[in-house]
Amino acid sequence: MLKFEQVSKTYPNGYEAVKNISFEIEAGEILVLIGPSGCGKTTSMKMINRLIPHTSGKIYVQGKDITQENPVTLRKNIGYVIQQIGLFPHYTIEENVGLIPELKGWSTSKKKERVNEMLRMVGLDPAIFAKRYPKQLSGGQQQRVGVARALAADPDIILMDEPFGALDPITREQLQDELLRLQQEVKKTIVFVTHDMEEALKLGDKIAILKDGELVQIATPDQLLSHPANEFVEGFVGKNRLYQNPEYIPVTEVMRDNPSTTLPERSLGRALTFMRQRKTDTLLVGDKTGKLIGIVSAYDVAAQMDNVQTIQEIMVPPEVVLANTATARDALSLITQAPFGIIPVVTEEGEINGIVTRSSLLTAFAAQWVGVEGEK
Repeated sequence: MLKFEQVSKTYPNGYEAVKNISFEIEAGEILVLIGPSGCGKTTSMKMINRLIPHTSGKIYVQGKDITQENPVTLRKNIGYVIQQIGLFPHYTIEENVGLIPELKGWSTSKKKERVNEMLRMVGLDPAIFAKRYPKQLSGGQQQRVGVARALAADPDIILMDEPFGALDPITREQLQDELLRLQQEVKKTIVFVTHDMEEALKLGDKIAILKDGELVQIATPDQLLSHPANEFVEGFVGKNRLYQNPEYIPVTEVMRDNPSTTLPERSLGRALTFMRQRKTDTLLVGDKTGKLIGIVSAYDVAAQMDNVQTIQEIMVPPEVVLANTATARDALSLITQAPFGIIPVVTEEGEINGIVTRSSLLTAFAAQWVGVEGEK
């Protein structure tokens, strides 16, 4: 959908703003460009719609070399949202949103229908806002209009240059959530520039980190957090940020991989002795193939010692189980609901892979914060 192939930008004074960048993103993805000031992220974005011409390399949109496209036609098919919003102050809201459809020659009725649709989509009632002027709207409302305008002509790509940077934190978070909601509906290809790593992690399907005009790493948020390419990326992302975003931590990193297990045919006496040796108060019960079939507690074993013969007679089916593809966030959200305070972790085939406990979660997260404190 969007492809950079060995793209560079060198100014007449010899300054290299972008150096030999290559990447590719698919239709419907959000690519976030991030890096220190002057790293080339905004220049890279503006080269997509030829606001800044690239010096060398190729940029393709929908498989077409953008240098072979008419710049005006190209820009009509690329939405653009900037931090300063850029609404025309003497145009009404409906005139601002309908600007590109107007330039593309849409009929009055089609344009009005589209404007109303876009305003409703960004949470602004056309009956209330269409005839107002930008100065009559709050900053957050103006930015919503900016997004509606970018979407109005149904562009192939939307470029967003720090669109929420000037807003207060609450409004900014609301609009981030709104953008993610809209993306579920419209599935646009979005290139989003920001200097805020939290925003990048929240919004990006892929994140590209730039430094001194070079692409240092492009990866999904979880790959970036768990496998930074070098010390610069690790430092820029933040060493402890992974543990601030548990949705990116595999559950396998916070589980114990040697849980105490037993066969259902084991006698209660042997099971209790085993539990004392392992200093545990629960056992996972697995069949001969290792598949999880139940859980038994030391309390129940001791209470039923004289009444039953085997573990199978008193084990209970596991109520809360996690697949080994789950995340630490899943474990954190479920641990309070888990009987006995444990969550078995199983493979796709249902085989016992590990166990998450309150203790294993606390140990995993506390270790990171102790490490961070120790670096100060």
